[in-house]
Amino acid sequence: MTDFKLLLASSSPFRRQILNKLRIPFTCASPDIDETPLSAETPQQYVERLAIEKAQALANQYPEHWIIGSDQTSVLDGEIRGKPLTRDNAIRQLQQSSAKHVQFYTGLCLLNAASGQYVSMIEPFSVHFRELSTTEVERYIDLEQPLNCAGSFMVEGLGINLFEKLEGRDENSLIGLPLIGLLELMREAGLEPLGLAQ
Repeated sequence: MTDFKLLLASSSPFRRQILNKLRIPFTCASPDIDETPLSAETPQQYVERLAIEKAQALANQYPEHWIIGSDQTSVLDGEIRGKPLTRDNAIRQLQQSSAKHVQFYTGLCLLNAASGQYVSMIEPFSVHFRELSTTEVERYIDLEQPLNCAGSFMVEGLGINLFEKLEGRDENSLIGLPLIGLLELMREAGLEPLGLAQ
């Protein structure tokens, strides 16, 4: 399929790195959407809606592309937790996570911009934090600066120090782009990922 065009609706260098593993050429663009949760929206509904909206936001600009939208959130004690954005928030998030089980949900969408049709899914992943001291938390935050990361850590870096156990079928989902799920969506949409690889 030589005329196949793929767009990643994200400016994240980490998502880009993950998508590179598939060896399918793609371009990136950053969608501009309102990420405020709706009232009574579950974490699963929230991430799936945002993934779809991110893909749809770029459809007019990229009318010949297949567009990947992705969004992630973490949930502790039933509460959606966003990106910390500040050092104090990140420290607070990790202190609250200490010795607890945190659930992550990644919403994923693959949109055919030409037809407007899409397939979507939600990928769950569980993180079991070990007991963390304040010194460890502060040292980690200062070293890695994970202020734009859901859950205040980067599993692809030093964040691995924080965990007792990881549970889920695809660790890539913690970085915001579950490849196993994406490949399923591509096949569901009638695409053959290995045939597109270069």
